[in-house]
This record gives sequence, C-alpha cells and structure tokens, in this order.
Amino acid sequence: MSEKNLDSLDKIVSLSKSKGFIYQSSDIYGGLAAVYDYGPLGAELKKNIRDQWWNAMTRKHDNIVGLDAAIFMHPKTWEASGHVEGFNDPMIDDKQSKKRYRADMLIEQHILKLREKGKEEKADELQQQLDTTGTRKGLCEDLYDIIMEEEIRAPESGAFDWTDVRQFNLMFKTHYGATSSGDDDAIYLRPETAQGIFVNYKNVMDTARAQVPFGIAQIGKAFRNEVVARQFIFRMREFEQMEMQYFVKPGDDEQNYGDWLEKRLQWHKDMGIREENLRVADHPEDKLAHYARAAADIQYHYPIGWQEVEGIHNRTDFDLSRHQEYSGKKMEYFDQKDKERYIPYVIETSVGLDRTFLMVLCDAYREEEVDGDTRVVLKLHPKLAPTKAGIFPLVKKPELQELAHKIEQNLNEHFMVRYDESGSIGKRYRRQDEAGTPFCITVDFDGLEDNTVTIRHRDDMEQERVKVDELETVIRKRMNSWKAK
Repeated sequence: MSEKNLDSLDKIVSLSKSKGFIYQSSDIYGGLAAVYDYGPLGAELKKNIRDQWWNAMTRKHDNIVGLDAAIFMHPKTWEASGHVEGFNDPMIDDKQSKKRYRADMLIEQHILKLREKGKEEKADELQQQLDTTGTRKGLCEDLYDIIMEEEIRAPESGAFDWTDVRQFNLMFKTHYGATSSGDDDAIYLRPETAQGIFVNYKNVMDTARAQVPFGIAQIGKAFRNEVVARQFIFRMREFEQMEMQYFVKPGDDEQNYGDWLEKRLQWHKDMGIREENLRVADHPEDKLAHYARAAADIQYHYPIGWQEVEGIHNRTDFDLSRHQEYSGKKMEYFDQKDKERYIPYVIETSVGLDRTFLMVLCDAYREEEVDGDTRVVLKLHPKLAPTKAGIFPLVKKPELQELAHKIEQNLNEHFMVRYDESGSIGKRYRRQDEAGTPFCITVDFDGLEDNTVTIRHRDDMEQERVKVDELETVIRKRMNSWKAK
C-alpha cells in the first residue's frame, strides 16, 4: 500500500470545508478575509488541542495556575507594553490598484525570485541590505530605496507606481462606552494575551500564594489588523493564543529558558507530530525583540515551508518593570528565603492555537492507494481526534440498530462517538477516515449471539473481534499505546 503525504495547502482547505472543520466566516455574504469559523469537527478538534495544552501546563505543574483575562484592557497597558508606539508594519501602496503591501515582504519575494533564477550572489547582497534596514536613513526610507533601486513592481497590477513607505499600527481601535467619541476615549482589542497575565501578576501571586518560580497560563483571543493576511488559518486577524508566563529569579532565567524550550518541543511530539517535521530555530542576537534576552521558534514544515508555530522567549524583567513605571504599583517580589527583593524575569511560551490546529491537520493528512482507489485519511493522534469511534449496524435491521444505539449510549459516557447507518460499510469507513476517527465499530448478526463486535482500526485498516462490555477498555488501551508513523 503506497502512501503520500500532504503536498498542497489547497487540499487541507478543501477537506476542512467539506468535512466541517473550518468555514470561511460570513460565507453566505462572500466571506470576510482572514477570518474563519470552526465547524462541528473543527470545534471538537480545537477543544481537544486546547485541553491537552491546558492539562500539560496546569495539571502537570503544581506551580502553574490558570487565568482568563478580559479582551478589553486599560489603554495605558498598551503604552507600557510598547504596542502603541512600536507595534507597526512598514506598508506601501500601489497607486494603480490601490492595494497595500508590506514593504519588507515585497523585497523578500523579490529575493526569492532571484534565487529561483540562480542569481544567488545578487540575492545575498539584497538580503544583506534588507537585514540592515533602519541603519542608513531609517526603516521606511531604507525599504523604499531598495524597492526603487530594484524596480520591484506590484504583484497584482504589475505597476511601478508606489507611495512612500509608512508605518501602520496593527491594533484594532474602538471606543469604550455608549457616549464615547474621539481619540481620548480610544481603546484597543488586545493584540496579544501576555499583557493580561503581567497586569495580574500581583493579584495571582497574592491570592494563589504563589512563590517564585511560578507560572500563569492563559488561552484567549487576540486581534491584529494584518494588512497581508493569507495562507488559510496560518495568519488571521482574529486568532487564539495559548501562553504561559513563567516568573523566575534573575540568574535562573537561562536554565529555565532551556528547560521550557525542551518541554515545549516534546509536547508537540506528544501530540503525534512527526519529529522530522519539527525543528528549533534560534533568533540571532541582532534580530531579538527589544524585550528579549534570548528567543527561539519551534517551527513546523507546513506545505508553505518552515514556519513558526510556537515561540519561547526570555523576556527578562522588561514587562513587569514597564508596568511598574506606568502604573506606579510595585511589581517586586520579596524572596523570604534569601531575604531580597527583585522584579522577576519572565520565560514565555507562546503557541498559536490556530497554527497548531493547521499543523495537526497537515501532519495527519495521507493519501493511500488501496485496491486501485485513493483513500484520504487523517492519522490524528486518537486523543485529538474529534470523534473517537464510529458505530455502525451492518444493515438497517431493528435488532442491529438497537444494539448499536446501546453501544453508542454506553461509549458516549467516555468518548465522543458517532452513529452512522447511511450507505455501505465501505463508504462509512471512508467518511470516518477523512474525519480522522481512529476506530469504527460494526454490529453484525454474529454479535447478537455472542455479544461481540468488530473494531476496524483507521491507520492500518486491521480488524479485531471484541466483546461489547470490553469496548471502553480496548479503545482506551489502543489510544494510550498509539504512536505516530
């Protein structure tokens, strides 16, 4: 049996809609760009990923607690964090088409085309210019000069008629209160979830009686007004983050940074992601964010190439120090053991839930040749699969339907299962294969005599006979012993 992995993101987009994983938001009105809705299977898969992360953080670490901070925050929060002043992208407009583009991405695409043409020396020279933008005239001016000198044309219109490069803030701005108006009442949709943790650091420390080192975990929505939002759910304007901020004593930060990078990489492997599709990419010192002492990306090899799915950062004491400065509230921690005060350093683990969802789908996707036909199957880790078992009466006979429904009711106490009596057994198997269901249970006439059923396994299509009262135990055992292949 030959097997083929995913080679195009389009296949995942098509499968996601046809099976009910993901829909375009407001689809009946033509859709809303870079915003997506999760369908019945998608909502279950997303919940399962979310639960696995939450349990790994809060249940398996006795010094990490959870938080659910509000989306709206005091505007000064974003001044302290640097988002009001510095959360910008350099944009340039094509005067002909009125389309807006990220200037640095236009140059990156031009460099890629040079490499495809074998002009490696020219590409390297241009990459060096891009890497050092901001060191000559200024970021926007340097980007504009490169575009002009290289005569980079607009991707859609082909025109070479650009505006100047300007900085655009990525935060969504709105007004707070029914009678508010003007910038004095402006408030933002949060562009990240981390600040909700930092402003609650003292509250959590006092009420949870936390002692350094300790962590605060949170899952929540964030919003970024991306001008260039593309590649399905990889880059969206409304997305969900799973973040944990770990507060440590200065001097212990390097060790904790390394430990958390190792733990987080292992978590992705534990989710069934194949090791060869994962890698760690350290940020070079000259590319570190202003708040970071060290940073690394856990990257996955998507059909669009190697891309970040999670970031691990040593944020030092930047965030707590800034909030102490802007709020006037002390963020110091008193170490009873060493009798000293300090502002803790922070080790951040930040993973995109939507990007993780896309990674899980991409890694699980297979096309297999079976008896001359192509079988599309999602080899999801059973603990992530939206449906754990499909339950089928062999034919539509009352006695088989009755036993199948009884099995459904019993297993529903433990797993998400799906009853299906429509079409041939083969078609029902294929439907569940495409949905990633790891087990299918068929009730036949022999089972009425000996109280047994057939379990068909998704990954290898092998079948085994199991007693009805042992189904839960067998399924749970197979789930726990599953290995990615």
